[in-house]
Amino acid sequence: MRWWAGWLMGWLCWCASVMAQPGAVVLGAEDDWAPYSSVDAPGQHPAGLSPELVSAAFATQGVQVRFQSLPFARCMLHAQRGLIAGCFNATRTQDLHDRYCWHPTPLFEEELAIFGPMSAPDAMTRERMAGKRLGVTLGYTYPSEWMQDRRIIRVSAASDDNLLKMLVAGRVDYILLNTMPGWERISRMPAVQGRVKKVSVIRQDGFWVAFSKRHPEGMRLCAQFEQGLQALHASGRYQQMMAQFRARWQPH
Repeated sequence: MRWWAGWLMGWLCWCASVMAQPGAVVLGAEDDWAPYSSVDAPGQHPAGLSPELVSAAFATQGVQVRFQSLPFARCMLHAQRGLIAGCFNATRTQDLHDRYCWHPTPLFEEELAIFGPMSAPDAMTRERMAGKRLGVTLGYTYPSEWMQDRRIIRVSAASDDNLLKMLVAGRVDYILLNTMPGWERISRMPAVQGRVKKVSVIRQDGFWVAFSKRHPEGMRLCAQFEQGLQALHASGRYQQMMAQFRARWQPH
């Protein structure tokens, strides 16, 4: 813990050295991942915990934020190319590590789980998944070891909704879903309710704003956002926002 604290303090000192005058920030917001970030129609302001946390963290630094709602894969690509300053909600995988600027403190944490039919055995592992058809969503970030395991038959779908439909139809044996967004989707899909269950949890993932290395403000904003997150935690506001969110969206 001492090395982490020392590293973080040094990182924050570097942050202070690169701070510039605060101004408007345009970030890409994932458009289809309720209850964290989603929109009902193109062009709408994104709703969910993520834009609320991002706005609150930057507000501690006197920075206003505007959001551009995009499909996640396009959002990440735009950030990588420098068309926007950053994109959320991203996980720090081995494949993405060097493509973006990552603030040390995660925005939030969420389970990545295996969902299967009601008849599926519990406690599924990657080893037991050998030869099984595993559904994943195109453009989403998953653990590298799961995506590179040649024993698993991966089947891609355009959305998490489609994954659930494929699972119920028997076109895949299991699917990967984040727990809270998974239960939120199931609650809106009567044809799926009572026919799928969470089989096991792979891990607890952190989620970040992936800041652009090519955008002229990306690196500075990455540092400034970490300052804002630290201030949000120190004030107790972060804990309050998370408690309110979990009380509303507690998974089943």
